[in-house]
Amino acid sequence: MTTSCFEREDETFIVLINHEEQFSIWPKWKAIPNGWNAVEGISGNKKSVLEYVEKNWTDMRPRSLRQWMEEQAIKSNDTLSAV
Repeated sequence: MTTSCFEREDETFIVLINHEEQFSIWPKWKAIPNGWNAVEGISGNKKSVLEYVEKNWTDMRPRSLRQWMEEQAIKSNDTLSAV
């Protein structure tokens, strides 16, 4: 049975981020998929890159959802202020 490169503890990983500010870890040698970019200066063993992701991805909601929710809150506050 072979082990996936994503499951290997001795693999070197990088951290990726997409336009929605969602994170992923990725084997350093593997081509980066469309829609994702490497976070500059972040690579290492699986544990260290997962620690980076855990520390920096504190809101799991996609960016577009966070923006929409903020807009709705502003509209709601504007409506309440008008009353």
